[in-house]
Amino acid sequence: MTTASGAVTHPINSLGFAKPPSETRVVVAMSGGVDSSVVAAQLAEEGYDVVGVTLQLYDHGAALSKKGACCAGRDIHDARRVAEEMGFPHYVLDYENVFKDAVIDEFADSYLAGATPVPCIRCNERVKFKDLLETAKDLDADCMATGHYIQRKMGENGAELHSAADGNRDQSYFLFSTTEQQLDYLRFPLGHLKSKDETRALASKYGLAVADKPDSQDICFVPNGNYASVIEKLRPGAAEPGDIVDTEGTVLGQHNGVLHYTVGQRRGLGIGGLADPLYVVKLDVEQKQVIVGPKEMLATRKIPVREINWLGDEPLSSREEWHVLVRVRSTRPPREAIIRPISDTEAEVELIVAEEGVSAGQACVFYDDNSTRIFGGGWIWRGY
Repeated sequence: MTTASGAVTHPINSLGFAKPPSETRVVVAMSGGVDSSVVAAQLAEEGYDVVGVTLQLYDHGAALSKKGACCAGRDIHDARRVAEEMGFPHYVLDYENVFKDAVIDEFADSYLAGATPVPCIRCNERVKFKDLLETAKDLDADCMATGHYIQRKMGENGAELHSAADGNRDQSYFLFSTTEQQLDYLRFPLGHLKSKDETRALASKYGLAVADKPDSQDICFVPNGNYASVIEKLRPGAAEPGDIVDTEGTVLGQHNGVLHYTVGQRRGLGIGGLADPLYVVKLDVEQKQVIVGPKEMLATRKIPVREINWLGDEPLSSREEWHVLVRVRSTRPPREAIIRPISDTEAEVELIVAEEGVSAGQACVFYDDNSTRIFGGGWIWRGY
């Protein structure tokens, strides 16, 4: 294709660049799972200059025997094998210290403060989409691609974040803190697929050994979802016993450490024999108290949110109210809400219908009520 002046131009390739794939370098963040492996294989087959990078995030001596989590020693082996099969370079970067400082320590501290943290979001925000993205730029890559199920679409004002086509796989809750600058550089080639079956079919098409590999289930450094055992290792002495009390302060029983409980929990309280079931409604770390109450006390309508990453076309504070949908837990569907900005990074969110179990440390993610677009989100800092 030539312009009026005779200059040769190229059609836009699948990653959005006006040059041949062979001249487009893309760093693929490879966890060793089927999703990122398919992304790398597909881009390599399309002729892109692919560089695979895997992050070593924690002690792999302990992780080698652990199943069901990402980034373990086996996963590094699997990522390297895909790179060898598809013929592109692959690097493993030691990010253990960065990961501990940026993710694990905060996880332990916030959990001990009675919050319910989501370390996967902090990992994307502070490690994968920060340091790894800078590494991709150092490698002179045009962009970085991941296997996340989310869509990047071009709008009138630039790149926009949109929910994945497959609602069951959508990872928007975990990616709300992706900034506009990061979004310019990132690509999500799987976001348009209708199901995980399509991803596995592509893995089989490319002959990848990971085609039938199970999905990771746990937080990568929390074996079998046992938060308490990890916290006790990180913060010895944190599991101090105390009282289980009702909202009037009446002692109903004892517990063996606040860290063993979460807001909304009903089972395992050891205070049976009561007329009505009781739920954990608050954790008081300073008093070493687990406070319980009836289920209706879990219902919340007004949620303070801070550290907001706003992805709208106009500044957050340009309006007194934004009518949107919000998701307050990764497992909940979006609900109608009103955002009332306090500043460009802080707001009060009012739910039209009260939600149960809103917890400090969780994210509150904002969705357009008329499209698949994501307007960012923030952190819930007090759920009661």
